[in-house]
Amino acid sequence: MPEDSGATRHDWTRDEATQIYRQPFTDLLLQAQTVHRANFEPNRVQVSRLLSVKTGGCPEDCGYCSQSARNGATLSASKLMEVERVLTEARRARDAGATRYCMGAAWREPKDRDLPALVAMIQGVRALGMETCMTLGMLSDHQVHELKQAGLDYYNHNIDTSEGFYPQVVSTRSFADRLQTLARVREAGIKVCSGGILGLGEAAGDRVDMLLALANLPVHPESVPINMLIPMPGTPLEAAAPIDPLDFVRTTALARILMPQSYVRLSAGRTAMSDEMQALCFMAGANSIFMGDTLLTAANPAEDRDRQLFDRLGIRPEDLPEAAE
Repeated sequence: MPEDSGATRHDWTRDEATQIYRQPFTDLLLQAQTVHRANFEPNRVQVSRLLSVKTGGCPEDCGYCSQSARNGATLSASKLMEVERVLTEARRARDAGATRYCMGAAWREPKDRDLPALVAMIQGVRALGMETCMTLGMLSDHQVHELKQAGLDYYNHNIDTSEGFYPQVVSTRSFADRLQTLARVREAGIKVCSGGILGLGEAAGDRVDMLLALANLPVHPESVPINMLIPMPGTPLEAAAPIDPLDFVRTTALARILMPQSYVRLSAGRTAMSDEMQALCFMAGANSIFMGDTLLTAANPAEDRDRQLFDRLGIRPEDLPEAAE
């Protein structure tokens, strides 16, 4: 184990990261937990809620996504949700213990005519005392500026997988496009939320490379979601073989070690995880989850199950952030 397990670096090599990933499982968990405790309270977890504010009809061909209009999925397109309805759902989320509210729209990029409603959503959620996050696809410079001026705290834009494996999953947007969006968001002063999906058919080396692409950015993403593929009927990846649970835990641990001050979030796929697997992920440094019955179009564990698991593990949700200035 490195002498300074909590050091923040941006120059990790593939050999270093691979060696960490492949070390004996208990040694890996010890290293990850040591890094975690050096940077976070060990038994606190940040709780977010995710709402789809515009579902279906996306022109991208992401092979895992039921919202694509191109890959065979049958989910119908909806219009952008009304602001008041979004805020009603946000109040419920806050009252249930969420401290961050994430809003997602199935777009390649938003249209300028949608910006006033998005701005109103951001301002309304912040007025409720929660952090705000949006995922809207690619953004132009002036759109990023509008979202920043509205007070958006986080922007989610996952890189999905390694650059090498990426063309096997998506053809309508390049890996470089995703990195460019992250750079644009970061330059505007919005915090970055970016991670990937495990179980797409990638090799272990692709998981390492995906995390290296994030860990060697000039600034680490403040949040790193680690998703487990939920095979959606009608999508090209509906028959994908599930990832080995211990490989998922290994990837979570590597994310914690490479990006010691980032929140590492267990995202999609928790319905297929046992309590024991989730407990190992928390031991490996995961310290954020999405709570609520649905993540965009996929199922998520019921809130009662999450609270029961937290109670069994002695975990407490983080408190609401201080009110924004």
